[in-house]
Amino acid sequence: MGWWQVDADTLVRSRFVVCPFTETFATLRLLHTGTAAHPGEETWLRAHLPGYRARLAADPVTALLVRSGMGTSWIADFLAPLPRDGTPLEETLDRIRATDPAQARADVRVSLRGPLPAALERDDLPERAAALLAYVWTATVRPYWNRRRRILEGDVVARTAQVSRGGWAAVIDSLLPGQTRWMGDNRLQVNRYERPPRDIRGAELVFVPVTPGRGWATWEEPGRYALVYGCAGALADPGARSVPASLGTLLGAGRARVFVLLDSPLSTSQLVAVTGQGLGSVGRHLRVLLDAGLVERRRAGRSVLYVRTAAGEVLLAASGAGAGDSPGGVSIRS
Repeated sequence: MGWWQVDADTLVRSRFVVCPFTETFATLRLLHTGTAAHPGEETWLRAHLPGYRARLAADPVTALLVRSGMGTSWIADFLAPLPRDGTPLEETLDRIRATDPAQARADVRVSLRGPLPAALERDDLPERAAALLAYVWTATVRPYWNRRRRILEGDVVARTAQVSRGGWAAVIDSLLPGQTRWMGDNRLQVNRYERPPRDIRGAELVFVPVTPGRGWATWEEPGRYALVYGCAGALADPGARSVPASLGTLLGAGRARVFVLLDSPLSTSQLVAVTGQGLGSVGRHLRVLLDAGLVERRRAGRSVLYVRTAAGEVLLAASGAGAGDSPGGVSIRS
């Protein structure tokens, strides 16, 4: 397994970062695999996969670059620079364009674990990669970015609250299930691959949520490291939980939607992000549910989280919900 040696100072200084470029690269990976993790992604792929495939069909060199650079266990480094907090997406694309062509080719060889295809022995690979990522952003991410950003920010609120409740070990164990875990002795497992351990004590460490895919580990020498992870299920796919018609009739459609989502603690901002309802509407729904004893409020650090009570669970079960319902996003250098 791959793991990093950290220390208390590394974790204390670590932070969560919302990054439009990282969201764009995660979206490129989803388009590349074409495999949905939940119904929400399936609907999105139906809308955008044909256009993406048509673009690559018209540009076979870029298509080969994507296939070659997206390795099974290592993705060509220049394709996905480590996210910087607050950096405009265009600035990151400029960094990709400025990559030395020889370095770009070397990165692809590492991803392939072998020789470079003859068609990629050229100097415009960085420009082609940046152009494709710009297309992915413009055509498939930007139209949804306001909503995605709210979802990502809601996930950060949830993870921060989780730190308050269970400490960093609980957060790390949940970021990439089966890949990341707290190993003890200041060791952080970042993937399942056999890689030499890295000592990142004193380095900058960031955690970056994305809505599609499962995530990856990446770094930039010297001293910058990141774990990219997929949002929690209810946030990544808010349509995965259905609202029984009887419950909608009883509570009203908007209030029932909020109620159904509260099988795990969520903040007001998360509920706004997931449901698309306004802050005032969500606040009114929560007040009615609180007064009825169907949900309760818990404080976690600076966050206030809401969750169903036992009485709420009884009501939900009586409405017929639960049967079949389920909540619904390789690694770079991993």
